[in-house]
Amino acid sequence: MIDVALRPDAVADADVAIVIDVLRATTTATQALATGYGRVLCTESVERAETLRAPGRVLAGERECVKPPGFDQGNSPLEALERHGDELVLATTNGTPAIAAAVNHAETVVLACLLNLDAIVRSVLERMSGAQLNVQVVCSGTKGAVALEDVYVAGRISDALPGPRTDAALVAEAVARAFPTPLEALSGSSDAHALEAVGLGEDISFCAQESILELLPAVASVSDGVAMVERIGA
Repeated sequence: MIDVALRPDAVADADVAIVIDVLRATTTATQALATGYGRVLCTESVERAETLRAPGRVLAGERECVKPPGFDQGNSPLEALERHGDELVLATTNGTPAIAAAVNHAETVVLACLLNLDAIVRSVLERMSGAQLNVQVVCSGTKGAVALEDVYVAGRISDALPGPRTDAALVAEAVARAFPTPLEALSGSSDAHALEAVGLGEDISFCAQESILELLPAVASVSDGVAMVERIGA
């Protein structure tokens, strides 16, 4: 069965959970691992991220889209193109709660965005070969509300997988079909408008790039509000 949780509070039990926060947390985390960071530590708040400051760790995050005072960089995949340490600490408002919810309901949790779309789909298809798996695609949303850009990516993933679907998965697929290009879907969202308002429109076009990374970010553990994400494939 293929299911889509349009918000983290709709997460249900599954064999595999795929978490999406395309603008921008899962894109930034995926790019950071591709750049060469050993792991990404996703936190639920700026304050929690600050407690993890240590040699070799780079603090990245955002408040109202922009870099918090004292942080090394923002929650931007463009800034993650260069490695400045061994681990990236990423403060996310929406992505980390979604990851935590998924971990409570699935044995395997991976992070998806458009950058690694093909790699995610291929990995799940390989796991589904000869097996009856329940797959749930989890949309991080924005402050508890549905986010258009996450639903779009969820629909793209759902449409590429075989098997019966829930109504939520069919809704996500319909949303995905409504947009001719990824950039149109992302740039039409409220979150994109918020990024544009603070001069971060370049992040939107970067996040809209499709299948340029052969990378599977997987959640190794979640503890005390911190999700440890590591690279498990190339």
